[in-house]
Formats: sequence, C-alpha cells, structure tokens
Amino acid sequence: MKIFFRFWDNCLITILISKLSFIFSPIFLPNTPGKLKNQKMVSIVSRTGRQFQRYNQGCRQVVGCIPYRYKTDKESDGAPIEELEVLVVSSQKGKGMLFPKGGWEIDESIEEAATRETLEEAGVLGNVGCKLGKWSFKSKSRGTFDEGYMFPLLVKEQLDFWPEKNVRQRRWMAASEAREVCQHWWMKEALDILIQRLMNGQEKGVEDETPSP
Repeated sequence: MKIFFRFWDNCLITILISKLSFIFSPIFLPNTPGKLKNQKMVSIVSRTGRQFQRYNQGCRQVVGCIPYRYKTDKESDGAPIEELEVLVVSSQKGKGMLFPKGGWEIDESIEEAATRETLEEAGVLGNVGCKLGKWSFKSKSRGTFDEGYMFPLLVKEQLDFWPEKNVRQRRWMAASEAREVCQHWWMKEALDILIQRLMNGQEKGVEDETPSP
C-alpha cells in the first residue's frame, strides 16, 4: 500500500511540474511557420525603473523611433510619398498618440536603445536609419527638461506579441494623419525631417555610414 501511495504522489508531482512548465514556458503557442519570433516575445519584459538612465547635466536622455513602411513592397528608393505609412502608439495613460520612445540606458548604444524602445512599445523590428535630430523639451510629468533623439526605422517584421501589447494600442496611418494626432511637437518635427529625407532620396541605414576599412 505504501508503494502505491508513493507511486501516486510521484505521478501528481510529475503532472504538476509539467503544467507549470507549460504555463511559464516562453514558447507555448502552436509551432506554426513564421510565428517563432512572435512567440518568443511573450517572455520579454519592458525595462522599468530609472537607476540606469543616462543624464546630461541633469537632463534625462530620451530616444525613440519613427517606424515606417510602404503600402507596397517597394523600398524607400523611388517609392511615392503617398505610399508611406508610419506607426504610432497610444500613451500608457491613454491621452494621446505618439511614436515609440523611452529612456536611453548606460549599458546600450543610442541605436540599441531606439530599437529596444520600439520593440517594447510597438512590437516591430527593422533597420534603423541615421539620426533625425536632437530636441530639448519640458517633461509634463516632472517639470524638468529632457533631451530627445529620434531615428527612422524601416519596419521589416511586425510581431503579434510584444511587451506592452496589453497597455498600448498601435496604428499604421498616413504621415499627414500621424502629424495631426501626435501629441509631441518635437516628434512632429522629426517626422517632417524624415519625410523630407525620403522625398529627396537621402534616407539610409546607420550601417551605411560605417567607413570602409
């Protein structure tokens, strides 16, 4: 009888461990083609806290991206500006739309920070372009000045699951509409710069600036 109960207890423990492994596994969705990266995003968590934030003479360093794509499969070269779409996200407080942005941390390059924030808030991956500019603006929440840097990001992959999926909405829209709904003046200026670059055929990725050996 003792052997039977010991066997039964072992079975229950095995079942419990199996269920817990299933629940907490980062990949627990059906293994369908093209979905592997989407599934992995479930296990990624947004960075929180500001103990590792960069500051410049008391100004918090903020970095973000303007994710963009074309309605057709054309790249930026030769594509009409009417085909351009940009991706905006809702603020966490739900009071407006903006482009993905967040704090630049001490353990990452500025391009890495821009890519990370875009992944966390908008759930897209792509090629980061040359910096659009630097702006100084007053933080509404803290009343202090921040320094913001913006980059273009040509989207190559849109994920179904990303860290802030449950706290933000994302919307593709025409650049003209995005300029109307974006709540930050400095992001609107960054968008104007991006549009001008694309119209002039000047936009290129950061890796294109690396000099030849």
